Amino acid sequence: MIRQAIIPLAGLGTRLLPLTSVFPKELLPINGKPGLEYILDECIDAGVKEFIFIISNKKKLIKKYFYNDKFYKNIIKKKKDKRVIKEYKKIFNLKKKIKFVYQNKPLGTGDAVLKTKKYITGSHFLILFPDDLIMNRNCSKDMISIHKKFNCSVMASIKVQKKNVSRWGIYSIKKKINKSNFIIKDVIEKPKRKDAPSTNAVIGRYILPKEIFAKLEKQNKGMGGEIHITDSIRKLIKANYRFVGHNFAGKYLDCGSMNGYIKSSLEISKLWSYVW
Repeated sequence: MIRQAIIPLAGLGTRLLPLTSVFPKELLPINGKPGLEYILDECIDAGVKEFIFIISNKKKLIKKYFYNDKFYKNIIKKKKDKRVIKEYKKIFNLKKKIKFVYQNKPLGTGDAVLKTKKYITGSHFLILFPDDLIMNRNCSKDMISIHKKFNCSVMASIKVQKKNVSRWGIYSIKKKINKSNFIIKDVIEKPKRKDAPSTNAVIGRYILPKEIFAKLEKQNKGMGGEIHITDSIRKLIKANYRFVGHNFAGKYLDCGSMNGYIKSSLEISKLWSYVW
C-alpha cells in the first residue's frame, strides 16, 4: 500500500511573477482554497498517511501556513467563527502528517527527491507536483490501484501536441495493457521535436520504487545543470523495472503559469457551481 507522498515545493514560481515575488505559488487561492490543498485532498482520499514537503528557505511561508496556531486560537477565541474553527481543525490535523525537508539550491527534481531518502519507509511512494491539478477523478487513487494490480511503478500521462513535446518527459510504448495503460519502453526528458519518441507526456504524478534513490545518487547533471528524475527513471526501465503509463481520466489543469492559474480558477469555480 502506498502510504507516503513527496510534494516538491521549492521552485521559485517565476511563471507566476509578480505574485510569487512575495507569496508561494502553492498557497495562491484557487476558488477560495490554496492550490496545495487540492493536492493534499487527493492524497488523503487515496489513502496517503504521510506527506514529505520539499521547500526552500524562501518558501518558509508554506510551513508557517500549517504552524500558525497562535493566530488561529486568538481569532477563534474572539469570534467563535464556525468556518474558521473548521479550517483550523483541518490544518491542525494535516500538519501532524507533514515532514519538511529543504532544497535551497535549484538543482532539479531529482536532487529534491533525493533529499527525502531517509524518510521513505515503504517499497514505493507517490510524487505529486502541485502545478498539475486533476479534477473530477482521483488520479492518485487510480494509479495506486494499477500499482497493486500489476506490481509496477506508474506515471500519469496525457497526449500532447507534437509542437509541445519539449515541455514534458515523453515516453515510448513497449506494450498496450488496455486503452488507458501502457508498459513503457523508454522515457526522455524534454526532447526536441525531432527526437521525441511519441506524444505521450508524463504529467506530475508518479509512483516510484525506493530503488530510484540509488540511481539519483549516481545521476549526473543534465539539461540546465539539474538532476532530472526522468533520467534515473530511464535507468530503472533499462534495468527491467516495470513502468506503466496511465492515461488518466479527469480534467487536467496546469496552474503553474499566469494564464493557467487564471484558467484553473475559472474551471474549478464552474465545477463547484455544479456541485452546489
